[in-house]
Amino acid sequence: MDNFIPKRFVFVLLDNFTLLSFASALDCLRIANRMSGKRLYEWTITGDVEDGGTVSCSAGSKFQVDHGLISLRREDTVLLCGGTDIQRTATKSILNWLRRESRRGLKIGGLCTASYVMAKAGLLTDKRATIHWENQDSFSEEFIDIELTKSVFVVDGNRMSTAGGTSSIDLMLKIISDDQDEELGNAVADQMIYSSIRTDQDSQRLSVPTRIGVRHPKLSMVIQMMEQNIEEPISPSLLARDVGMSTRQLERLFRRYLDRSPKRYYMELRLQKARNLLLQTDMTVINVALACGFTSPSHFSKCYRSHYNTTPYRERGSHSSRLPSKSDERRPHS
Repeated sequence: MDNFIPKRFVFVLLDNFTLLSFASALDCLRIANRMSGKRLYEWTITGDVEDGGTVSCSAGSKFQVDHGLISLRREDTVLLCGGTDIQRTATKSILNWLRRESRRGLKIGGLCTASYVMAKAGLLTDKRATIHWENQDSFSEEFIDIELTKSVFVVDGNRMSTAGGTSSIDLMLKIISDDQDEELGNAVADQMIYSSIRTDQDSQRLSVPTRIGVRHPKLSMVIQMMEQNIEEPISPSLLARDVGMSTRQLERLFRRYLDRSPKRYYMELRLQKARNLLLQTDMTVINVALACGFTSPSHFSKCYRSHYNTTPYRERGSHSSRLPSKSDERRPHS
């Protein structure tokens, strides 16, 4: 053991990263060292800044990095830490650095929304991946050739991704268990009072009954069908027929448990997806409308204004400056 070299993790803090995802992953390594009584892991903090510079998390706190975008060792594991406004963090310098370092064959993972940056750099081609559920729609629209899952985390070869939040813990527990043994992984989970360890087969979102606070099997089935058919909405009569109800019974069911009609609930789901696409992609407003089941741009705008008290064009205009343009990607980073 005298010649044992600790495994190094390189955490790359992207601007507005989610603190929970980063801290959870880092603390798993610290606890593994403590519980084993050995220096199994070491880590360094980097970012797209000068050595000793700072990166802000989405809560506004600033964190000092150890290094800028340094050259890595083949044995290193890179974990990109993403958060809000992830498109803006896909700078030319980050993308070029990732492409260069990936050629060394090292393991690269994305926490929370950072799989977007990995995909932008071309690191997820022909790979399975996951991303926070709020970013799933925009990711699927932009990277149609990547197999996106709804899992809490995905490990595909030397590429890893998580859905954000506490899913970083699940990934790190798997890494620790695979590196060392399951006993150490369980000991780390026990120290974190993490009593329900998830695998890559677990879905990141709560079940429909848990999310809506109602345990009614037919209602859950209808909502699930709605969520899976946003681009081509299904009529209430067909939804009712598919669960063995009349349209009037379905209407009463939604009124009783959700205080709205099936049509209204469906509309809210479609508008929520539309807002995600407007804020997270550079899709045209017309294409966003089509992706959310609206064949008429004027009808889409009217419904959007009624629900969000602003138009899709104003929503897009107020946030478009936060997304990198094509010219930004080509412009040298200073």
